Amino acid sequence: MSAPHAAQNLAKATTIQLFSLATPQMRAFHLSWLAFFVCFFAWFACAPLMPVIKGEFGLTKDQIANINIAAVAVTILVRLIIGPLCDKFGPRRAYTGLLVLGSIPVFGVAAAQSYESFLFFRLLIGAIGASFVITQYHTSVMFAPNVVGTANAAAAGWGNAGGGATQTLMPLLLAALVWLGVEQTLGWRVALLTPGILMLVVAVLYWRYTQDCPAGDYGALRATGLLPSNGKKVGWTSFKRACANYRVWMLFVTYGACFGVEIFIHNIAASYYVDQFGLSLKTAGLAAGVFGLLALFARALGGIVSDRVARRYGLDGRGLLLFVLIVGEGLGLLWFAQAGGAAIAVVAMVTFGLFTHMACGATYALVPFVDRDALGGVAGIIGAGGNVGAVAAGFLMKGAASMQECLFLLGVFVTVSSLCAIAVRFTAAHKTREEHLYQQALAEREAAAA
Repeated sequence: MSAPHAAQNLAKATTIQLFSLATPQMRAFHLSWLAFFVCFFAWFACAPLMPVIKGEFGLTKDQIANINIAAVAVTILVRLIIGPLCDKFGPRRAYTGLLVLGSIPVFGVAAAQSYESFLFFRLLIGAIGASFVITQYHTSVMFAPNVVGTANAAAAGWGNAGGGATQTLMPLLLAALVWLGVEQTLGWRVALLTPGILMLVVAVLYWRYTQDCPAGDYGALRATGLLPSNGKKVGWTSFKRACANYRVWMLFVTYGACFGVEIFIHNIAASYYVDQFGLSLKTAGLAAGVFGLLALFARALGGIVSDRVARRYGLDGRGLLLFVLIVGEGLGLLWFAQAGGAAIAVVAMVTFGLFTHMACGATYALVPFVDRDALGGVAGIIGAGGNVGAVAAGFLMKGAASMQECLFLLGVFVTVSSLCAIAVRFTAAHKTREEHLYQQALAEREAAAA
């Protein structure tokens, strides 16, 4: 049994006490979603300002597509690495390090003086997208099987809302700076300093107030012998074990279909509403922000429904739910692609966005059950799938004749990818073992309530 896996069996929370910070489980829950929110805010802070940045640097359609691809490309590699690093060093150290190092390119992009330097820093900013994996890892080791789907989805959903918040707040912040007399060419740069500062503040909070698992920090637990030490091979073993599991690659595809679409929409939504429907930057930002703000409840809803379905239908029920949600997302995306007016486009976006966010939540409601001994590797690979989907969508945008054609083809691909969710199946022994842990968690919850 790996050290992280052993730690997962120590005092996992069987309830979510939403308004409490008294336990390490709830402190990890709240600080992990806050850290993810700030990282997501910083990750997409450039997107709603792209019409202004496009004018300043004279960007072409291909250059904008390159910037969108750069924003998510590096995240693939870092997500693959960060999961095993959580197994080795613990989520507390991994998150604090990512927040501190990730703030550097956020400050750098505000100082860019050319397309090339802007592209370079935008590429590096993509690394903070790996924050999602740490959030899901940390909540997975803190919460029991009966509520882990809800905990994962809620933490990720509220963190994802940072993408919606940035769509709305960054144009408003720029407008405020211009109103105060700051030139627009300087204003967007000043505005982009804000998320970098927030990342450093949250890094201090995360280091001070969280721990790796209910029993403490991995390093201390290994040093005292409470957890076995596997040396330098902990992360690599987790990664290899996850790679050998076909279910990981099926969920890699489905996560590319939902989270990949989500971050692609974050990157293009504001510009799409400006170019396609002639909306102002502020109005387009508000419209685009609605999509991201769905994450406040929709992703959590996906996890809640998955936990409820699992009570009756077990792991197979979780997979079937994911299939239904991705089909709904694909059909809604086809509708959005054909929308002829801004109002209908917003309604269609909200519809497919609801399915998209719920599918993201339902995916990571499955992740903790794929392989408990390789949680970091599993979470990292599947998380990287989301960014592979976003990169693929970026190349599709470059090759499509129009954005509407790109969105239509994306809808087709998403619908077909839903078949991968059906392909995720578990052995009878695996399901029996997980059902035992699930019932054990329910018994502990009832005992605590009594």
